Amino acid sequence: MAKTKKHPTGTIAQNKKARHDYFIEHKFEAGLVLAGWEVKSLRASKLQLVDSYVLLKDGEAWLLGSHITPLMTASTHVIADPTRTRKLLLNRRELEKLATAVQQKGYACVCLSWYWSKHMVKCEIALGKGKKEYDKRDTERERDAGRELQRAVRNKGKEE
Repeated sequence: MAKTKKHPTGTIAQNKKARHDYFIEHKFEAGLVLAGWEVKSLRASKLQLVDSYVLLKDGEAWLLGSHITPLMTASTHVIADPTRTRKLLLNRRELEKLATAVQQKGYACVCLSWYWSKHMVKCEIALGKGKKEYDKRDTERERDAGRELQRAVRNKGKEE
């Protein structure tokens, strides 16, 4: 039996801005409550996560700011709201862990990516601490140095 990857080419969308703006500390996998037209649009990768975040209210987690563009063929008889608030499905322990961490100074709960897990859509949310401007520059510097190192290693193998 073949070994399955964590996200087997089933990534629908990623929120790269969240990784740029936050230090990611803990990740959680959450299910989503979706309508039928939303699932059809997700199969066509019509999702944007740029300004999405998680709101914890009354012991429940809600995803705000995600935008699913409705397909013209799938939503003819339904009035589609592309930016509606969607409920996240998490265990009680995970919800309590998120709630206590978000109440601390500087922590936020953001959505990193949506992906397919078998036949279901999952959302990877993370607990992150906001980066300052100089932290963002340091991250870019480290990434550039890593790229230069990889290029040097790759080119050294070609010269021989």
